[in-house]
Amino acid sequence: MTPGDNGASTPEDDDPFGYLYADGQARGAQPPSGGYGYPNSVSRVRTVGERSYGAQPPQATYGQGVPQQGAYGQPNAHYQAPETLPGGAPASHRTAPPAPGRRGPNTKGLLIGAIAVVAAVVIGIGVAMINGNTDDDKSGNEAGSTPTQSQTSSPSPSGSGSAAPGELPKSDASALQLAGGATKATDVQGARAAGGTYVTGFNQTGASITWTVDNIPESGKYSVYIGYSVPGKDATATLTVNGAASNTPVGLKNWSGAPAGDYKKGWTKTYNWIQLDKGTNTIALSCAQGNQCDALIDQMWLVKGWVNSSG
Repeated sequence: MTPGDNGASTPEDDDPFGYLYADGQARGAQPPSGGYGYPNSVSRVRTVGERSYGAQPPQATYGQGVPQQGAYGQPNAHYQAPETLPGGAPASHRTAPPAPGRRGPNTKGLLIGAIAVVAAVVIGIGVAMINGNTDDDKSGNEAGSTPTQSQTSSPSPSGSGSAAPGELPKSDASALQLAGGATKATDVQGARAAGGTYVTGFNQTGASITWTVDNIPESGKYSVYIGYSVPGKDATATLTVNGAASNTPVGLKNWSGAPAGDYKKGWTKTYNWIQLDKGTNTIALSCAQGNQCDALIDQMWLVKGWVNSSG
């Protein structure tokens, strides 16, 4: 042995950093490749004084070569994303940001539009009602070519129905022209004519009551009223105006609800729509073929226009 050289060292006396010193290098100490035993590590231990800044590192002599590291921010050619490897982490998907909310409808504009529509409908209905009323008034003053007949659905069973003085004529039936077996009588109480008189014998074909009416103020629509009594059952008759017979029979119905055979409780009235000329007119009530004329007649009178009440 020579001074400073104690021969081969035991393994436990090996200095792992002997390659850093001259005597270690003389014994053939080599720096470990791969940096601290990790292959391909980018951190390498070099002999003091051997690192040069900016120069390429020496190639490893042990095992496989060290891969060239890319510049900062550049992808490594040997790098693979974890999700591309078997069993790697699943690729994450970025969720698209929610679309900006849509602006709601213009409720103020819709409200104004709705109010305008409602106002237009109300105005239209008002105009239609005004026009309808005007048309009805006009139609009520027009004279038709054919007389129209109508009866009340529930006339009053009592009351004289007299017209005011100076208005249209009214007459007791017994004072009119009677024919065909019709005659006057006073046996049955309840007649509204003067003295309780009425026309009987009307229940036979050909019996008639004719009324010649004078001083009609103008041509147009009128309603003729007939006072009568039936014995608890309905009757019919024929109305003729100025020689033209009505196509519909006069309905002498049991409006008072009298029991069968009771003329005393059967007094009531009805009306028919007719057309009259200015001046003199002839109105006739008769029992024609096919009529059921079992009735007593006590009065006849006129009302201007086509009425819708019992008069």
